[in-house]
Amino acid sequence: MGKKKESGLLLENRRAHYEYFLSDFLVAGLVLTGTEIKSLRKRDASISDAYIYVKGGEAFIANMHIAPYKEGNLFNVDHLRDRKLLLTKKEIRKLEASLKQGGYTCVPTKLFLNRGLAKCEIALAKGKKAYDRRETIKKRDLEREMERSGHRSGDY
Repeated sequence: MGKKKESGLLLENRRAHYEYFLSDFLVAGLVLTGTEIKSLRKRDASISDAYIYVKGGEAFIANMHIAPYKEGNLFNVDHLRDRKLLLTKKEIRKLEASLKQGGYTCVPTKLFLNRGLAKCEIALAKGKKAYDRRETIKKRDLEREMERSGHRSGDY
């Protein structure tokens, strides 16, 4: 028997879409321990407060919460530890330059499994002002109302 092919979205950071203008999406691998990947498969994690930083030519994700695995015992690690992201040197340099530019941060938007490996989609983010957030809510409500009334957004 071959290895089970496992794919699928585990977590999505909807709050990031609401609070930031997102651009420059990248997919990065995650360096995890065995108990962390088991917790991820159970969806016992959160990326809503997480952010990415670059230090010493390496990218890390901070504040990503992965709950300790129930049967992990002594193999469990700190649930909020910084985890290394697997990116190419070129991607890391580009990310570091964008972060030094000012006014930008980098946030995870999705966490998923690709053939059994944990991957994280990250995006460069610029903070929205309060009026931008209100505009986002108005637009979403208008689209919902149009959908209910039987119109599509391009019909009017």
